[in-house]
Amino acid sequence: MKKKSKKTYKGVINIKKTPQSEPIPFRNDMAKNNAGGFVFEAEKWAKLQRFLIIGSECGTYYVKEKELTKDNAKTVLHCIAEDGKRVVDTIVNVSIAGKAPKNDPTIFALALCASFSNIETRKYAFKNLNKVCRTGTHFFKFLNIIEDFRGWGRSLQNATARWYTEKEPDNLALQVVKYRQREGWTHRDALRKSKPGAKVIVPENINPILKWVTKNEVEKNTPKLIRDFVKLQASKDKKEVIEIIKNNDAITWEMIPTNFLTDKDVWNAMLPNIPMTALLRNLGRLTYLSVIHPLSESLNIVLKRLNDKEATIKARIHPLSVLLAMNVYKTGKGMKGTLNWVPEGRILDALNNMFYNAFDTVEPTGKRILLALDVSGSMSSPDIANMPGITPRVGSAAMAMVTAKTESNWHIIGFTNYNNNNFKGITPLEITPNQRLDDVLKVIDDLPFAGTDCALPMLYATENNIDVDAFIIYTDSETWAGNIHPVQALKAYRKKTGINAKLIVVGMVANDFTIADPEDPGMLDVVGFSTDTPQLISEFIKL
Repeated sequence: MKKKSKKTYKGVINIKKTPQSEPIPFRNDMAKNNAGGFVFEAEKWAKLQRFLIIGSECGTYYVKEKELTKDNAKTVLHCIAEDGKRVVDTIVNVSIAGKAPKNDPTIFALALCASFSNIETRKYAFKNLNKVCRTGTHFFKFLNIIEDFRGWGRSLQNATARWYTEKEPDNLALQVVKYRQREGWTHRDALRKSKPGAKVIVPENINPILKWVTKNEVEKNTPKLIRDFVKLQASKDKKEVIEIIKNNDAITWEMIPTNFLTDKDVWNAMLPNIPMTALLRNLGRLTYLSVIHPLSESLNIVLKRLNDKEATIKARIHPLSVLLAMNVYKTGKGMKGTLNWVPEGRILDALNNMFYNAFDTVEPTGKRILLALDVSGSMSSPDIANMPGITPRVGSAAMAMVTAKTESNWHIIGFTNYNNNNFKGITPLEITPNQRLDDVLKVIDDLPFAGTDCALPMLYATENNIDVDAFIIYTDSETWAGNIHPVQALKAYRKKTGINAKLIVVGMVANDFTIADPEDPGMLDVVGFSTDTPQLISEFIKL
């Protein structure tokens, strides 16, 4: 291989530089990314975390959804082969902690564990089915996926039966009336497949629920929620519907007959007890129907609930779900249908607070931090987890604001590639966490973009004599456009300044790559969009 010459950048002495289109000499652990640049391949357990949290639903800028899903399925299978129990535990942790914006990747991975693995892993996966598939929608998705992988053997039948028989009666009653039909499945279909009672004992207090599902029979010991649901479905009287809602705080909007879902009084009756996720999704509808309007008690109820941090965490509300709600609500029109409304500013302020409340508590480090957002073309699409308007570049800005809101000594830039060895690709950003997030995201979304050069943050700090204790780079690691690798630029920065600066790479898509050198203990690769990522970053910086 041709020996690389030592060239210099202004203010930097003796940087060994290798174009990103080539691997660093004598490093055999580098891989070509989808853009043609050479980076490091993320470790398989790190890739598993990325997939479980970010998913592959929309693919990436370079890779289609189907191909990305296949790649991630291989990663899951490789991890299962090494330690199947660890995979299941990881799935359960991500799902229960609400680290991911959607539960779909964890359901997919659990189905793989229950299909393509040794018998102990399969048993352990089925044992944890109820922890991951907590709702009827989750459960039906699991059944859809696993049918593609395996047949209906005894273990799947028993696990399906236990999904019903191991629940508390009130919870099961909620599942069977709220999620009556999803993914082409009904509860009657699932019960017929599983045959509870044949191998799995049905508790006495569960039997009336299963009898209603399979035979539509209501008895005196049938749970009140099911009896009220039957009354709601038969009712033609709005007063009766409202009375039932007021006397049963478990009633959700999915249980209300369609002809009453445009009624302001019905929604007002549901408002104090509507689940948090449903509240977020229906803010536009509530405003359209004038349930939410200025100086109303209903507005105060909604504001109090959106600002309740404990309730946000308990409901497993993911920050990206809040961003999506903010994006949709601010536009004044629904993504589907014909609803239009005038956004209420106090609702947008509450959603802004709710976004920060959805993250784990973050402790400040007191260090000097450079927040660097990759705003190149590959970060501009597609939307994350099929959430309209939430691209990797937009999501990275929102995540950076969590750190900025916590820390007192930080500087934020956007970067893309540059020409003629100047720094036109760096944009110092005049944004602060005191601004509302929708304004911050608009600034980021309006920035120009070009190719990716992840060495730029370190070169920028070197060129401008900026003292940095930690570089936090939000990127997809599809870097290719620079004349020097990011790890080389960081080493040069350390050498010139004498600061043992750390580099945290926040992966914004579920691909196989990272710019973090696995041999450098001062570098960390973490998953973007996870609710615990800001705290992990803080802990690493303080080490």
